Amino acid sequence: MSTTVTLKRPEAIVLDIEGTTSSTWFVHDVLYPYSRERFTEYLTDRADDEDVQRARGQIIDLAGLDPDADTAQLVAALEDWLDRDEKRTPLKILQGLIWADGFAKGDLTSHFFDDAVPAIRRWHEDGIELWVFSSGSLSSQRAWFGNSPDGDLLPLFSGHFDTENAGPKRVASSYATIREQIGRPAASLLFFSDLVEELDAAEEDGWGTVGVRREGDQHAERGVGEHPEISTFEQVRFT
Repeated sequence: MSTTVTLKRPEAIVLDIEGTTSSTWFVHDVLYPYSRERFTEYLTDRADDEDVQRARGQIIDLAGLDPDADTAQLVAALEDWLDRDEKRTPLKILQGLIWADGFAKGDLTSHFFDDAVPAIRRWHEDGIELWVFSSGSLSSQRAWFGNSPDGDLLPLFSGHFDTENAGPKRVASSYATIREQIGRPAASLLFFSDLVEELDAAEEDGWGTVGVRREGDQHAERGVGEHPEISTFEQVRFT
C-alpha cells in the first residue's frame, strides 16, 4: 500500500463511521449488547414515544408480522437482524434512542481511531465542510460524536445523513440525495468508507472516494477495489 494518497482538495468530506473513523468491533462488542438488553424496555415502557411507534410499525412491515404482534415477536425480529448485522431502519432507530440515553447517562463513550479526531479537526480548520453518512440513526450519530473521548465533536460537522434521510448506503441515488442537500457538485465531494459497495455507489454518482482498510477490523481483508486506499488518515494529502 502506498504510504501517501494525494488528492485534489475537496470542498466537503463525508465520513462513514464503522471501520472508517471507529472500530467495528467496538460497535459489535459494546454497543450491540447494550441495545439488545434494552429492546424490550423501550418497546414497552416507551410505547407512546413517536419514534418508538414509528419503529414498531416498520418492524411489523419488514418482518411480515401481524399488526397486533406482541413485544416478544418484535424483539425476536430485532435480535435476528442484529445477529445478521442487517442495517434495518427500525433497528437503527431503536439502537439510536438506546445509545443516546446510554451516552447521556455516562454508561457509554464513543470510540475513535487515534488518527481520526486529529484529521477531523485539521480538515475543519482548513475550511473543508464535514458531514457523516452512516447506517446508524441520526440520534445515534449525534450521541456518538457528541460524547467522544476528546469531547464534543458535533460543532466540527455541518450535518448528518442516515438511511432514512438519504437512503441505502450501497445505492448511487443516496449519494445524489446527499449531494443535492450539501449543495456542491459531485466532483468536489470526497467519501471515506471501508466498504467497497458504498465506495462504488458514491463513485457512480461522480464523487471522489477513499477506501479505508484498518488492520484487524471487520472488513479489512475484503479490500476496497480500485479506490484509493489508506490504513490511516495520516496518509491523506490534499493539493
